[in-house]
Amino acid sequence: MKRGEALNIYFIHEPTDLQCGQAVLAMVLGKSVEEIIRFLDNDRETTLKEMKTALRYYGAEISDKRCEVKHKEELPELCLLSLETPRCWHWSLYYNGTFYDPEHGVLNDFPESARRYFWEIRFGE
Repeated sequence: MKRGEALNIYFIHEPTDLQCGQAVLAMVLGKSVEEIIRFLDNDRETTLKEMKTALRYYGAEISDKRCEVKHKEELPELCLLSLETPRCWHWSLYYNGTFYDPEHGVLNDFPESARRYFWEIRFGE
């Protein structure tokens, strides 16, 4: 993937309640959840460090700065989201006006969440 190219993101529902991170990585990287699980050697909750490691390994750049966000208009074109949902902290993906949430589906706005953070993702040359 080169900078400026459009991504083809296909929605992936999290296989289990603990695999939202793996599903997000699979969607943005064009991999299967199983490939991501094998790469991370983890089929449970993922950490921010694991998310960044996988993204960088597969050629993405991800910001180190965590940014709080209230409205979708504040988001960059592509970003990793960490959301405090009523049930738990949760990973989600935003791309070009659409939310790809492994638990809640393809949405036009954030799923219900009290606090929201993002890290911008870019693909290099």
